Amino acid sequence: MKKIIFYSYLKCSTCRKAAKWLESKDFVFQLIDIAKEPPLVNYLNLALEQYSDDKKRIFNIRGKAFKTLNLDIYGLSREEIIKLLLSDGKLIKRPFLVYEEEKVILGFNEIEYAKQFCKV
Repeated sequence: MKKIIFYSYLKCSTCRKAAKWLESKDFVFQLIDIAKEPPLVNYLNLALEQYSDDKKRIFNIRGKAFKTLNLDIYGLSREEIIKLLLSDGKLIKRPFLVYEEEKVILGFNEIEYAKQFCKV
């Protein structure tokens, strides 16, 4: 069985859609409330490596927590970004899925999920 860690925010409708999709495909996942327990540092590092072309993609830029910061993400170091993300899980793009401890999938896109999880 593939290991899926699902960081979610209970009030997030996109997170609920993603969880429903995974359940409909009979995937088992570990659900973690991202607001109470942000992703581990090694998962944040993995996400920053995967999305190195645009650091902003790891942030929940539509959220209230992000908008109140009013900062230049591109001017921050990796360490500063990780410290910021760990300070408030609501700053992180969600859902935040860790697949097999090797890949991070940000947000929910049914086609992307199908590509990742339903490989033949």
